[in-house]
Amino acid sequence: MAVANKKAGLTTADFEVFGKVQGVFFRKHTQKKAAELGLKGWVMNTAQGTVIGQLQGQFGAIEDMKIWLQKVGSPKSRIEKAAFRNEGPINTCAFRTFEIRR
Repeated sequence: MAVANKKAGLTTADFEVFGKVQGVFFRKHTQKKAAELGLKGWVMNTAQGTVIGQLQGQFGAIEDMKIWLQKVGSPKSRIEKAAFRNEGPINTCAFRTFEIRR
């Protein structure tokens, strides 16, 4: 029962993407993809040259977004790796939209 609920329910995940992900419209493309998948959360650049953010939404949509963050990204980006932390079920989304933070 718990597994079926997890697949259908709301989930959260923090992410960090490494590689050439700044100055290549990575945040804009991330925001667009998240909106397409109906996800909420945020994305921002770090001083270390990575992109971090938080995803909230349906489990399946989060899984799709994780693959996109690892393999696709923006057209000019070069992703070395994507790391995910603090993943788990949530009762409600803390965000109303998916925003770019500066």
